[in-house]
Amino acid sequence: MPKQTFKDFFDELGEDPDRAGLRDTPERFFAGLRENCSGYGTTLASITKDSLYSAQSDGLVLTGNIEFYSLCEHHLLPFSGICHVGYYPQSQIIGLGRLNKIVEALSKRLQMQERLTRQIADWVEKALSPAGVGVVMEAHHFCMTMRGAKSTGRVVSSQWRGVLREQSYKDEFLTLVRTRRPQ
Repeated sequence: MPKQTFKDFFDELGEDPDRAGLRDTPERFFAGLRENCSGYGTTLASITKDSLYSAQSDGLVLTGNIEFYSLCEHHLLPFSGICHVGYYPQSQIIGLGRLNKIVEALSKRLQMQERLTRQIADWVEKALSPAGVGVVMEAHHFCMTMRGAKSTGRVVSSQWRGVLREQSYKDEFLTLVRTRRPQ
């Protein structure tokens, strides 16, 4: 958005675009937007490089309470929350911090929570070929609380793949998520 568009917007609001607090706002806005959209330059290969390991494991691996921040593609307002990612390995595991990096890279794009949840599951599935993948995201959407519905804006989304579609495996995942909730 050109600086003139910001000037016109401020004028429309009755603000002085040349006052100290607004003078550099267009530059700050774009710097923040670039930072919050930095995930476009990240690939799955760059995240998983040197972090995949052979392992004989058949138990659930769960990383929960991963904090994330994203921008709603419809309103450019933030949504944020926690993400829980779990998988049943077959022959490979991944460094646990890399699951956080997958969540971060995908959330640092213009997003919809439902698509973000699916993309995380897709990336974990592609990287590891596990027996199952589960992703549960809980987020607060400012596009719902600051405008529009003016509701609490709390949204939960999930994706279940492979054995995690079976209720007993899903129950294990959800039980572990409940026990790991931040206090």
